[in-house]
Amino acid sequence: MSEMARKPGENRPFNIMIVGQSGRLQYEALLFVASLRQNSPQFRGRMIVVEPQAGPKWAKDPTMSADVKNALLELGAEIAPFETVHFGDSYPYGNKIEGLAAMPAGEPFVFFDTDTLILGDIDAVPFDFDKPAASMKREGTWPEEELYWPGYTAVWKSLYDKFGLEFESTLDLSQPDEYWQRYMYFNAGWFFGADPAAFGARFLEYALAVRDDRPDELAIQSIDPWLDQIVLPLVIHRFGGGRPAPYLDGLDGDMTCHYRLLPLFYARESDAAVATMEAVAAPNKIKKHLKQYDAYKRMIYQGRGQKVRAMFDRDDLPRKEQQIRNQIKSAGFWVR
Repeated sequence: MSEMARKPGENRPFNIMIVGQSGRLQYEALLFVASLRQNSPQFRGRMIVVEPQAGPKWAKDPTMSADVKNALLELGAEIAPFETVHFGDSYPYGNKIEGLAAMPAGEPFVFFDTDTLILGDIDAVPFDFDKPAASMKREGTWPEEELYWPGYTAVWKSLYDKFGLEFESTLDLSQPDEYWQRYMYFNAGWFFGADPAAFGARFLEYALAVRDDRPDELAIQSIDPWLDQIVLPLVIHRFGGGRPAPYLDGLDGDMTCHYRLLPLFYARESDAAVATMEAVAAPNKIKKHLKQYDAYKRMIYQGRGQKVRAMFDRDDLPRKEQQIRNQIKSAGFWVR
């Protein structure tokens, strides 16, 4: 049966991975799991929150507070610790790379950034785990055009060449040469694969190789904070995947919302996403935790989010995110 012909629920069970960490991420994790339980109550897989442990790579203990951990457990999540060996404070985004080692090996997985809401029945998404993919909700943030740089093709091809990967089939030939969308580039806000152990090992190998011994073509390029998004296309290509197929359009759509910061969320996301956020944040068992973090207290419970929402027309938003940020800051409503 083709992927397009699958009926909802016919895909095989999978596990969900998010990263839980002290500070804002632990509260985002709580909202994520609460939204999963509300909108996908029959989810068949394991909901796993991977947690970096204290160690020399962290200046402060990165583990979640005991009360938030207990709240996550009460919602049916599992907490899986992992040791930070390579990244930590120097590159916190490395948690999504090293944390894959804490997931059950050999079982299909979907990773989500913690600042995501589940808006529908995630079990109905017909993932093809043998063809991994990742989020296309991205801008042309990397590589950066420079005066003396060799160009998009040279930069990207140097990376594929470094790891012995074929390059030409990754190009979107409907896009012009030397235009950023011609080259396979993802937001690492979600990605999936058949085996987190194999995927994570390759992700780590490529990330360390680029960090420690980059090709000459990348000499003037910044790789922080882009390292995970630089190597993710290489990993996905290595495992036979590519850009997400049309049947995955619900991700970053009516099935999930990667909202990032709360002021931006209220300014630009859908009514359904806002309704989900406020519904899952309403019960006292969730509220008592979220109110400990100033951004949630102000934006959700004190109504600042709705004031931000009233400032913008979702059908006619400013073209650049920075313009949205500036308007919110000018009104005195910005929080992180």
